[in-house]
Amino acid sequence: MTDDRTAPGAADAPWTCPFCPLLCDDRSAAAPGCPKAEAGLAASTVAAGPAETSARLHGQPVPREQALRVAAEWLHAARQPLLAGWGADVAAARALYPLASRVGAISDVCGGEPLAQALRAQQDRGGYTATLAEVRRHADLIVCVGSWPAERAPRLFERLLAGRDTPPAIVVLGDGVDPPRSITVDGRSTDIEWLAPGLDGPATAALLHLALTRPQRCADAQLRALAERLRSARYAVLVWEPGQLGAQAGLVIERLQGLIGRLNLSGRAAGFPLGGAGGAATAQAVHTWLSGLPLRTRVGPRGLEHDTLRLASERLLADRAVDLLLWVGTFPDQRPPDGDRPRILLGPPALAHALGHESATVFLPVGTPGVDHAGHLVRCDSVVMLPLQALRHSTLPSVAETVNALRTELQRLDGVEVTEVAA
Repeated sequence: MTDDRTAPGAADAPWTCPFCPLLCDDRSAAAPGCPKAEAGLAASTVAAGPAETSARLHGQPVPREQALRVAAEWLHAARQPLLAGWGADVAAARALYPLASRVGAISDVCGGEPLAQALRAQQDRGGYTATLAEVRRHADLIVCVGSWPAERAPRLFERLLAGRDTPPAIVVLGDGVDPPRSITVDGRSTDIEWLAPGLDGPATAALLHLALTRPQRCADAQLRALAERLRSARYAVLVWEPGQLGAQAGLVIERLQGLIGRLNLSGRAAGFPLGGAGGAATAQAVHTWLSGLPLRTRVGPRGLEHDTLRLASERLLADRAVDLLLWVGTFPDQRPPDGDRPRILLGPPALAHALGHESATVFLPVGTPGVDHAGHLVRCDSVVMLPLQALRHSTLPSVAETVNALRTELQRLDGVEVTEVAA
């Protein structure tokens, strides 16, 4: 594991960008050539003074040791804590899971619903997915379903089209989408086709499946033509973003995977789900490695309990089913939910200005992986874990260091409790 205190590299050295699901590692932080990277760097590399890097308790600066002690006391006393956010790296996730096991927490991530919807589709029906390299090497038809993914991953098509002699055809399917008319990669322009059938996501996916299996029963000529192109493609790839497919994302993904399965009876096709930014894919992967179960799992008296519906953080908070929130979010725009329950918040110093009402709140500033310290993140296709490089010398501790300090405080409280009982 890369040491968190690794010295920063040169400004023009290759750098892994942690600010979108692609984790591009072929450019420097000085010239990332990506609006997502530039915005993330601008938000994460603002110099912070002593006041901003101080821990806070009930809205007032306190020594870090005091904040850690109070946070451990709250965790020790909580009957049902929620560990949410998980916007951090592999080392942080490896430290957070034992903490969740120690205090009996329920674990979920920021924006966990799209992740859970995609997981449920995989659990119920299985599916076919491809890696970035497979799509770049083999795809001759790419269909983006329900969104224009370059809005959240600006370099996606550069990564998929660079170095290809014959670029694939690109089709965007869905209402309310605003793709460009063309994109240019390596000096070559590729047209973007947009089909808007006038239906919502589930209906569009169902009708496309019908056009493929029973074309005579599909009245939409555009979808029949697209289905025929999918059938005749050498390697068709469907791209979707679970977070952009709406409340019924799981049903849409199931239908798309059914369509891909049908195509694979006579040809070759795969899906490319794009999501898991902000450490979500990493938290999911590490939690599964360590526990055997994905997120939205509780460690309780009956062991591990996994339920993607009942243990959703939004539902738990709305129903007041938890009495303590431990939030971890080190990337830009990861904001903890408000509420009147006690909160232990781990985030970058800039988060201190967006906490709102801070009664019953402990705030522990931490560094951002890939900016303040080194680390690792799991890429969106879940086949590669990429190393992150520090960009600056920082005194901010990592999430892993902070969580390990919390566990040490909990062990001290256990010792005090045992001594008191023995006395």
